Amino acid sequence: MITIYRYGEVAADEIFARVTPKFDVAAIVAEILETVRKEGDKALYDYTEKFDKTKLSSLKVSEEEMKEALGKVSEDFLRILQKSAENIRAFHEKQVRNSFILNNTPGVVIGQKIIPVDRAGLYVPGGTAAYPSTVLMDAIPAKIAGVKEVVMVTPPAKDGKVNPVILAAAHVAGIDTIIKVGGAQAIAALAYGTETVPKVDKIVGPGNAFVAEAKKQVYGTVSIDMIAGPSEILIVADGKTDPDHAAADLLSQAEHDRLASAVLVTDSYELALKVSESLEKQIPTLLRAEIARESIDQNGKIIVANDLWQAIEIANEIAPEHLELLVDNPFDYLDAIRHAGSIFMGRYCPEALGDYYAGPNHTLPTSGTAKFSSPLSVDDFVKKTQYTYYTKDALERVCEDVAYFATQEGLTAHAASAMIRKQKA
Repeated sequence: MITIYRYGEVAADEIFARVTPKFDVAAIVAEILETVRKEGDKALYDYTEKFDKTKLSSLKVSEEEMKEALGKVSEDFLRILQKSAENIRAFHEKQVRNSFILNNTPGVVIGQKIIPVDRAGLYVPGGTAAYPSTVLMDAIPAKIAGVKEVVMVTPPAKDGKVNPVILAAAHVAGIDTIIKVGGAQAIAALAYGTETVPKVDKIVGPGNAFVAEAKKQVYGTVSIDMIAGPSEILIVADGKTDPDHAAADLLSQAEHDRLASAVLVTDSYELALKVSESLEKQIPTLLRAEIARESIDQNGKIIVANDLWQAIEIANEIAPEHLELLVDNPFDYLDAIRHAGSIFMGRYCPEALGDYYAGPNHTLPTSGTAKFSSPLSVDDFVKKTQYTYYTKDALERVCEDVAYFATQEGLTAHAASAMIRKQKA
C-alpha cells in the first residue's frame, strides 16, 4: 500500500527512488565495451546468443523482415502511429534553429552555422515491454534536424526477430538502418562501429542500468542525450480531483518498472486517503499488476501539503520527470514551475497523452536532473560552428586591444600574432 506523509516527514531527496545497483555494473559494462571494440560483429553475435537466447544469422533487419512485420500490424495501429508522428513533427519543427550572420561593423563578419550530426544512434528497449513510442520520439527530431543516417538498435526476441510494432514505428519514422542487438553491447557497437554497425556521432534513448552505464562510459567517444534513471511521475492535485483519475495516472508510471516512482502531492488529506483506496482497487486489474504493486509499495508516496503553492514548491525541489497539475486553472501555476521534464496541465491531460500522441517529446530528464537539463529535442542532433572574418583595416583598428588583453594573460605569442600583421603592413 502507498505511504501517506505530511509535508516535512520525508526529505525531498528520498521522495523518488534513487537506486544503486547491488552489483558492479560498471565493471561488467566496461568488459562488454572492450570486447565489442576488439571483436566487432563476432562479439555482438556472441552476446546476443548469451543474453537474448537467440542465434542470429544476420544483425541487420532485412527488407523482407520489415515487410513481414508491417503485415502483422493492424491498419488501426498504423493509422495511430501516423497521426502521432504528425503531432511529434509539428511540435519539433518549431524547435529548428537558424544560422545567423552579424556584419554591423565595417570589415567584420561573424556568424554561426547550425549543422546536423552526420549519424545518430537510437537505442530502443525490448525486454518486458515494447516501446514504439520511443522510436517516434527519438527518430523524428533527428530527421527534422537533418541527420543523414539514423541507426536504430533494439534487442531481438528469442525467435531472432524484432517486435513488429517496433518495426512499424521505425518504418513510419523513416529510420535508415535497424540492428537486432540490445544491451551494453549495442551501445558499444554504435560508439565504436563494427563490420555491420556504423559508428555514430550521438546516441540517444532509454535503457536499463547496463545501457545507462554503457552510455556513460562511451561519452566522449560519442555524444549522448542523458543518463536516464527509472521513470517518475509527480502529481499536484487539489481536493476536487477525482481520486480514480489520480490513481490511474500514478499507475501509468508504476507499471513501467519496479523501480519507477509515483508520487502525489495534495492539499487534501481526504483525497490522499481516497487515492490510496483507489490504487488498491485498480492494481489487481492491470496486466502488469505485479510490477505496479512493487513500485507503489516500495517507491510510491502521497505527501499532504499545506496548500497548492507549497505543493508547487515541493515539485520544484524534486524536479520530476513528469509533472501533472490536476487543478482548476493550471496556467495560474505554470510560471511558478521552474523544474520539471514535462508538465501536463489540467484534469483532462494524463501523462499518457505525452507518452504517445500529443507531440512534445517523452525522452525526459530523470533523477532530479530537470533542474539543469531538458527533454530530447532537435537541438540534440545539431552542433554549432562559429566563424569570424576581419579585413586588414578592421584588424588594425583593434589589434592593439587584442594584444593588450593577451599580455594580461601572459600569452605574448597571442599578442604577437595580432600585432605582426600591423607591423608588417
